[in-house]
Amino acid sequence: MDLDLRKLRYFVTVADRLHFGRAADELHIAQPVLSRQIRALEQDLGASLFTRDRHGVELTDAGRQLLADAGPLLASTHAVRRRVSAAASGKRRLMVGFRAGIAVTPAARAFEDRHPDVVVDVQRIEGDDQAAMLLDGRIDVGYVRLPIDEDGLRVTPLYTEPRVAVLPAGHRFAGKKEVTEADLAGEPLVWLGDPSTQPTKRPLRNAGYQVRGVDETLEHVAAGRGISFLARSASVFYSHPDVVYVPIPDLAPDQVCLAVAASRTSPVVDDFVTAAQSTAEITAECGNYERWQLGGDAVTRHA
Repeated sequence: MDLDLRKLRYFVTVADRLHFGRAADELHIAQPVLSRQIRALEQDLGASLFTRDRHGVELTDAGRQLLADAGPLLASTHAVRRRVSAAASGKRRLMVGFRAGIAVTPAARAFEDRHPDVVVDVQRIEGDDQAAMLLDGRIDVGYVRLPIDEDGLRVTPLYTEPRVAVLPAGHRFAGKKEVTEADLAGEPLVWLGDPSTQPTKRPLRNAGYQVRGVDETLEHVAAGRGISFLARSASVFYSHPDVVYVPIPDLAPDQVCLAVAASRTSPVVDDFVTAAQSTAEITAECGNYERWQLGGDAVTRHA
């Protein structure tokens, strides 16, 4: 049985709205038509996806599983269409994902010197979706930060960079030239990923906030909900009036890698990997100019 992508898109819209009428309006189709399409999908799968009663619409266990799987599948389909459309128009495009604080420009310039016919697009990615976006084809190659689930990926180490402690501006260590892990023992930690991935030898207590990306991290730290750790380059690209970056030399460094789906066999992608490796030192240097905020005063210096 082939999965009908149109029915799958209809299902995702209903699952997001949990209301057939509003979903039908968004899809610009009649509600009875939408209901028939969902029933047909349920018959195709041999499973009920929604429970419907006077209280409303809810996902079943099967429905929740399909919703979890549908996003990457639809994204992969969109990526295929994008690549085919670009090929048909005679314009080749390479979608490069990058984590916060990583400069793509050095590799892009080196790559475009060899491939002036290929347009390099860039897309910001977060830690919890970097592997998924590579595997489903939303990005062709990605500058990633470890840890990452390497199943189905080819991961090439590029460089490491020191981390900094991210502290509220009023923190007792905000004015120090550097801090140690021992200094921060007992502090609540605002962390972007699984607490087990903390780079510390002495894990800090979880502040209990789920964050995605640098911006959310800075807001939580600024509000005094905890401290955090970021790669040094974050201090170059991100500033906040209520946050201070302080070096923490004994913290494990951040590892920057380039990742590609193992199933992708493309000379163009391979050439970008080569360009990224040849410009890794330049890319790393982009994070060597740090912007520190000490006692409320902004100070710029070379690391």
